[in-house]
Amino acid sequence: MRLVPLAVAAVVAVSACTACTAGRQAAPSLGAQPRPSGSASQALPAATLELWHGFSTDAEVKAFEEAIASFNTKFAQITVKATKGVQDDQITQAIRGGKAPDVAASFTTDNVAQWCRSGSFQDLTPVIEQDGIDLSVLPEVARAYTRFEGRQCTLPLLADAYGLYYNKALMKGEQPPRTLSELTALTKKLTVRDAKGEIKVAGFIPSVQYYENSPSHLGPMVGATWYNDDGTSAIGSDPAWKRLLTWQKELIDWYGHDKLERFRKGLGDEWSAEHPFFKGKVAMILDGEWRNAMIAGEAKGLDYGTAPLPVADDRPDLYGSGFTAGTVIGVPKGAKHPQQAWELVKHLSTDTDSLVTLSNALRNVPTTKASMESPKLSKNANFQTFLDIFAHPKTSTLPASVNSVFNQEAMAAFMAKWEKGSAPDLDAGLKGVDKLINDKLKLSGG
Repeated sequence: MRLVPLAVAAVVAVSACTACTAGRQAAPSLGAQPRPSGSASQALPAATLELWHGFSTDAEVKAFEEAIASFNTKFAQITVKATKGVQDDQITQAIRGGKAPDVAASFTTDNVAQWCRSGSFQDLTPVIEQDGIDLSVLPEVARAYTRFEGRQCTLPLLADAYGLYYNKALMKGEQPPRTLSELTALTKKLTVRDAKGEIKVAGFIPSVQYYENSPSHLGPMVGATWYNDDGTSAIGSDPAWKRLLTWQKELIDWYGHDKLERFRKGLGDEWSAEHPFFKGKVAMILDGEWRNAMIAGEAKGLDYGTAPLPVADDRPDLYGSGFTAGTVIGVPKGAKHPQQAWELVKHLSTDTDSLVTLSNALRNVPTTKASMESPKLSKNANFQTFLDIFAHPKTSTLPASVNSVFNQEAMAAFMAKWEKGSAPDLDAGLKGVDKLINDKLKLSGG
């Protein structure tokens, strides 16, 4: 299982001098030293690397150990000490304090822009070019969420892709919806109420407050854009957002906001065996590929299917795409052994067998074309859905921004007010979100 949380604590701005303190000699950096001649495995000197990552369960840690072991078959002279359960704020503070690890991996892309702009993570472009790595092996969307302002300061490790899960028993032979109008009709057909009109089974919950229904995950259903070319907010001017929120509000009003809220608040925890989809209380949900692994572990008898998310009726070209983001990995400024660290980053992010090992254990999408097509990759029809979504040319991500978390929270807060009926003027509300985002952008230096 993997999450892509909003790492609110990690939005702290990082000063440009992140790897040095008064009187301390700056650590070596990538490209600052001549590359060793001969094969890298023979020429690189011995070193002990510190690798920090956010994975913490036994299965996750074991998968990382196996991927590192395959690295050690190439570089026997390099020892890797992995520290589990590390969050973005810890990485940021370590870099600022001159105690950076050699390699760091993050669950979220929320801080890539800040890390790239500040130089907290080193630009990998020189060594990517020097080693002749063709980044076209990655879908363009994965390249997009790992770089900012021309700096490729991270590489994708594993990805999350979002689609539709549906309960086949509750669907009673119905096919998964392809458009928002089909989703609305099927939601109404599958919803069950008691004699008082209270919801017993929901066809689909459109509320932004429900589990994975964040603005970034919902936006691709209508092709919504977050930013203009100059980095300012496009939410108030892009009609796709208005289309999405109008559809959302109409379906919530059909349920009855208060009735839907009572039902939602009575549902089980998202990360437990009491998940309402497992219990047949919700027929269709928006969720990530990792939910397949949770179903296999917590709801073995569940008969379910997966499909791409429904899309706006006037945008059939979007069907098959969705939202993606994922784990990123890079070399922080201040790494003691940057050349050896780069070899580890390169191995973990581009080696097919390593990516397949991690994907099979963690059930996230591997990020290179070769790893997605590997015969060693464990997959069935329900997992293949997410491989296809990730590879779709119109799959999108949240564009990098130094205020990524703030921007998402501002939009989510407005959507919660809108669905409740506390923001009657949709146009004015969306323009208000623009103002919040643009004001924050000015404070952050653009």
